[in-house]
Amino acid sequence: MTPPVTPVVVLVGPPGAGKSTIGALLAERLGTGYRDTDADIERTAGKPIPEIFIDEGEPHFRELERRAVVAAVAEHPGVLSLGGGAVMDPSTRALLTGLPVVFLDVELADAVHRVGLDAPRPLLAVNPRKRWRELMEARRPLYTEVARAVVGTGGRTPAQVADAVLEALQLPRAHTPDIPQ
Repeated sequence: MTPPVTPVVVLVGPPGAGKSTIGALLAERLGTGYRDTDADIERTAGKPIPEIFIDEGEPHFRELERRAVVAAVAEHPGVLSLGGGAVMDPSTRALLTGLPVVFLDVELADAVHRVGLDAPRPLLAVNPRKRWRELMEARRPLYTEVARAVVGTGGRTPAQVADAVLEALQLPRAHTPDIPQ
């Protein structure tokens, strides 16, 4: 019997935390694959997430998200990034128990700079700064609950954040050429 597949790293955090950028860097440094559940949802639905919100509503999107996380955790042995709201689902939080989850913690100013105020993020469409703060108030305890480690992104380059994640999880870097910091 083969052992179950589990991701080597699971990244969680709010919009603008850098999950996609850091995830791709980590995958490269670990010599493994990268998967993003938001991309899985868009591929399955055949349309961008903002259109799913508009056409079918948030509850439908959350169900697609829950299924995408279940599939990715079961199938992907590399680095996995979850959508910002995935931790809102209790079954997703239970699924993440015991996995190498890292909460990428980001301050509002950095998130706004990274996401931009006009980015197509449905939950940040109206008054994005206020809405981001509200999302973080609701989600921060959940990110912390599922995380084995919390890595702050403030004042760090993506390469420095990736190094901090590797250090926090005590993961060895694959033998790759030096990547500029």
